[in-house]
Amino acid sequence: MNKTPRTPKHFAIIGAGMAGITCARTLVQAGHQVTVFEKSRGLGGRMATRDSAFGSFDHGAQYFTARDARFVQAMETTPKLAKRWSANNVQVLDELGHVKSVGLSKLESHWVGVPGMKSLVTGWATPLVSADRVHMQTRVMQIDADVLNAKQWQLHTEGLDGSHKVFSGFDAVLMALPSVQAGELLQKSKLAAPWIKQIEQVKVAPCWTLMLAFPQAMQPGMNAFGPQWNAAISTHHRIAWLARESSKPGREPIERWTIQASPAWSQEHLHDEPNRAQAKLLKAFSEVTGIRAEPAHIDSQRWLYAKTLKPLGKTHLWDGKKGLGVMGDWCLGHRVEDAFVSGLELALAAA
Repeated sequence: MNKTPRTPKHFAIIGAGMAGITCARTLVQAGHQVTVFEKSRGLGGRMATRDSAFGSFDHGAQYFTARDARFVQAMETTPKLAKRWSANNVQVLDELGHVKSVGLSKLESHWVGVPGMKSLVTGWATPLVSADRVHMQTRVMQIDADVLNAKQWQLHTEGLDGSHKVFSGFDAVLMALPSVQAGELLQKSKLAAPWIKQIEQVKVAPCWTLMLAFPQAMQPGMNAFGPQWNAAISTHHRIAWLARESSKPGREPIERWTIQASPAWSQEHLHDEPNRAQAKLLKAFSEVTGIRAEPAHIDSQRWLYAKTLKPLGKTHLWDGKKGLGVMGDWCLGHRVEDAFVSGLELALAAA
């Protein structure tokens, strides 16, 4: 005998990264209505891709694993949006850039979005965007009880142009934000005080990311440019990771590198001007790779909340009576897959 389906609800989801979009599409598949709010101009969160005249850069998450069968199944529904990357020979480098060992397990596949890291999330979000269920460049400033129905919620928002709007009629509000921002929003809204204390225990490190392009490497007669490896974990005090973007499937052939600073260095130089941070990281890049050429393109990104050092220790937070939930990779760790599992589990609990 079939169970009577639950009454469809209207969920507000704050944040359009992997966790938020996974949660949104799962709730829609269960027959609910969702409205997604994203403060940025693009979808994907730290599954980010930045375009340039020389090709794209994955300046956030560099790759992802697929250990959870549900994540594998989800990717199989959109096989063109993610491809295996031959990063199994990632090197581990010492302070001087010498190869110490192979860093990533050859037994585990490593994946990237195609043609950019953001492609997986943006692809999954396409039906939501087409249905006008995603509000971009809309920051949620406060959560209140709906003035017309105390059992529902309303959101006070601010646009990039400074405009203010109130969205109402939500049965539940689910936050897919960095831990610090989730805690701040709850505190400002005077909600879920016990959650705030739990969230404050989460520790997340920042990350400076450097992006470089060397089109001169494509010149005739230039057989070798830089190291013979495509990705490396570095123990240099400034650099934690380096990747040759052109080695990833579906990317442009021009020589491009993405360099991520170590958590400790990023924290120490958190408030540096971009030009200063770029110069220091460029010097370290030259030391590690031996590439002394001047890049034709240089850019950077400072991520305030990049790598979880101390996670929440559970997949999500959910209060069914109040209709409030919190999710994010930081609940479990720092992997893309952690964000997927967090968003999925919260959706299953709330549906």
